[in-house]
Amino acid sequence: MTDEFGVVRLEAMDEEPLPESGICHRKLTEALGCIEMRVNAVTLDPGEATAPHAHERQEEVYVALDGGHVRIEGTLHEVPAGGVVRVGPDAVRSVRNDGDEARTWLMFGAPPHGTVDDFGEYRMPEE
Repeated sequence: MTDEFGVVRLEAMDEEPLPESGICHRKLTEALGCIEMRVNAVTLDPGEATAPHAHERQEEVYVALDGGHVRIEGTLHEVPAGGVVRVGPDAVRSVRNDGDEARTWLMFGAPPHGTVDDFGEYRMPEE
């Protein structure tokens, strides 16, 4: 793969469970050759949601391929198919599927590096 571009097919990528929720996601960062951001895809079955979390220094952009909902700082927002959401560092966020079919989200985060030390502590809000 060249450093200038990368192409992947989501369905060709292996899924692995997120450590916080067990929901499967696809890590796309390395396969795409990204150096300035992290990229993941998560497909949520009906009723599933990612664990509420925040990052000290990482902002994220979510693309709702099939539509869905995102909860930011306790407020639920509907996102249409193809909708794009930006979430700043420190805001507690979670994507969810309140529909009756699977929904896929693309998730972009920066700074890019894949260790907690590089983008600040991954924080789960206290219940």
